[in-house]
Amino acid sequence: MSRAVITGGAGFLGSHLCDKLLAEGIDVVVVDNLVTGSEGNFTHLLNSSRFSFVNQDVSDHITVDGEVDFVFHLASPASPIDFTTKPIQIMKVNSLGTHNALGLARAKNATFFLASTSEVYGDPLVHPQTEEYWGNVNPIGIRGVYDEGKRFSEALTLAYKRMHGINVKIVRIFNTYGPRMRLDDGRVVPNFVGQALRGDPITVYGDGKQTRSFCYCTDLIDGFWKLVTSKETGPINIGNPTERTMLEFAEEIKRLTNSNSEIVFEELKTPDDPKQRKPDITKAKNLLGWEPKVSLEDGLHSTIEYFAKKLGKA
Repeated sequence: MSRAVITGGAGFLGSHLCDKLLAEGIDVVVVDNLVTGSEGNFTHLLNSSRFSFVNQDVSDHITVDGEVDFVFHLASPASPIDFTTKPIQIMKVNSLGTHNALGLARAKNATFFLASTSEVYGDPLVHPQTEEYWGNVNPIGIRGVYDEGKRFSEALTLAYKRMHGINVKIVRIFNTYGPRMRLDDGRVVPNFVGQALRGDPITVYGDGKQTRSFCYCTDLIDGFWKLVTSKETGPINIGNPTERTMLEFAEEIKRLTNSNSEIVFEELKTPDDPKQRKPDITKAKNLLGWEPKVSLEDGLHSTIEYFAKKLGKA
């Protein structure tokens, strides 16, 4: 029986990864300090003898008894709100936290999996973004704490591979959505869905022409699994290449929620907000045999249903 440690396993994606690994026969230990994660995301797993939870900040030294076959490092606040409210925690978890998680993987002779992000590309000058693109990041901007934190994590991960020979995997996550997202997340899906369900104005920042590509959470986790069970190291983009403007997306949310909310425009909150975001998933297709399967409409139906229950609107 294999065993995995998931830092940030109480978060949106971390909890879905718990479900996937347990379904694949892998025992799971979650290490999370619940700064942005929630025990509610894994309540359904607490009765399983194959699941355990340790409440700890991974920026501190990590100790896990027994054998460990995989260390999945997902811990990090990741929403635009967090960039201004938790900037130091973000930098620490992506530096000290990554170092500690890599140290655990090395000590246990385990495979190390880094959840990196499309934000390493910054406000891209290349479209769509390939893994070979080095990015256009403002290191001292508000978003820099996350962008540069993840860039550092990637560099440290590959340094450990080169110096210590540990088996590492790096995935670059593009915009992902689904049940268990935080309603106050500050990201576009919970923002738009929450506003539409409440009947509040749907807030589009800027002119609404900036684009994003949305991948449903189960598709993303399948990409994780295909990477970790492959011979590839990465970085490899995992995301949905179907691109939409923010205005188009707001209109789609309004339609699917049958909302009477008006769409209003406000100034961009952060000047470094990427104008375009679309993954080139050629490597994922050719090397992993992965591509997204869940349509935006189907994924949004599940997500809207989840948020409707949270808001008492179901």
